[in-house]
Amino acid sequence: MKKLSQIAILLFFIAGCCTSSLYTSEPESSKWQGPFFFVQMADTQFGMFAANMSFEKETELFEKAISHANRLKPAFVVICGDMINKPGDEEQTKELFRIAHKLDKKIPLYWVSGNHDVGNRPTLENLEWYRKTFGKDWYAFHYGGCKFIIINTTIIHRPDKVREEVEKQGEWLSGALKNANNEKPIHTIVFQHHPLFLKDPQEKDGYFNIPKERRSRYLDLFKENNVTAVFAGHYHRNCYAKDGTMEMITSGPVGQPLGEDPSGFRIVKLFKDHIEHKYYGLDAVPEMVRIQEEAITTDAHR
Repeated sequence: MKKLSQIAILLFFIAGCCTSSLYTSEPESSKWQGPFFFVQMADTQFGMFAANMSFEKETELFEKAISHANRLKPAFVVICGDMINKPGDEEQTKELFRIAHKLDKKIPLYWVSGNHDVGNRPTLENLEWYRKTFGKDWYAFHYGGCKFIIINTTIIHRPDKVREEVEKQGEWLSGALKNANNEKPIHTIVFQHHPLFLKDPQEKDGYFNIPKERRSRYLDLFKENNVTAVFAGHYHRNCYAKDGTMEMITSGPVGQPLGEDPSGFRIVKLFKDHIEHKYYGLDAVPEMVRIQEEAITTDAHR
């Protein structure tokens, strides 16, 4: 990987090399204080439209997404991986951070590592770069009486060169979920890049899901520990499924779509007894988000 310039290093430090949130370590609120909402983004993927030759289109789309977030004022924003298109690319990363710093400083921004951030077959060198640039690739935080857990699924998808890292993350994850059970949060939510599955927990292995042999371990772990939902990206379109009561929600991209769903993001509302979520194209984001106590039908989640 090419050596980062002093300016890039400074940007990386400011952007959170010591923390996985852009502006704060973790929200202090750990008690339920009523319904709230957050914004889930995925696949900003600077450089994808033009095959790493430029990123003008990604700049336009991410600036629009950040502008919407500033108006809506969510509890936080999370980006579920593939922030850039070429692992370790200095220019793509600098542009990503330049726009990310336009987010209101009162709104925490949480990064999730994707395969285009750490490589399709990640190495320790890839992971070191990511951690110095974005912060931890597995961690947890609390907000509003809920627990949020972020994991690195690229090392699960292709563990070839980083098996020890997979084991370290697995041990940490088991402990984090066990702690969540003891803490009894209103909801436990997992953020990751790869979907565990797209449509069926028993579906065949593919590029867009976690291999079945390893998938079953995580599904069992999540169900045993009462995970409400898993949010992912990677697919560049929307997909919805369940494993028992646990929702598997795959969201379309802020960047380049690969299907009929437009560039956009998801608004997720958390209530004491359920969650609601809806994906919006960037040209169809509402002016404001209303939180209503009464439940809505399943169809409205879509």
